[in-house]
Amino acid sequence: MKEKCLKNIDYKSVVKMKDLIDYSEGSISSKTVVQRAEFSMSLVAFDDGEGLSKHTAPGDAFVYAIEGEAVITLGNEKFNIKEGETLIMPANIPHQVDAVSRYKMMLVVVKPRSGVDL
Repeated sequence: MKEKCLKNIDYKSVVKMKDLIDYSEGSISSKTVVQRAEFSMSLVAFDDGEGLSKHTAPGDAFVYAIEGEAVITLGNEKFNIKEGETLIMPANIPHQVDAVSRYKMMLVVVKPRSGVDL
């Protein structure tokens, strides 16, 4: 049987991204859609006031705001990102996410092939 590349989404279905993940009161929810060595895609839902502390990622990240609003701090710059907007974040730059309201995002991280530096 062929290995499925996508998880947690039904094939041959039309879906709204915001309906694929639910909020959890007082916390953050995440759902993996793709997990590969060089590529990952996740959906993340932040309850109002929740956030991710400063961290780095080994690959370039593409953040798409599905719903709500958040402030993303990238290095020393702050970006207010709202529904329908996208932020591209380079690899290895410290960043954090703080939800201004309930916030859902799609996160895509593309990592270099083994042995290749970004």
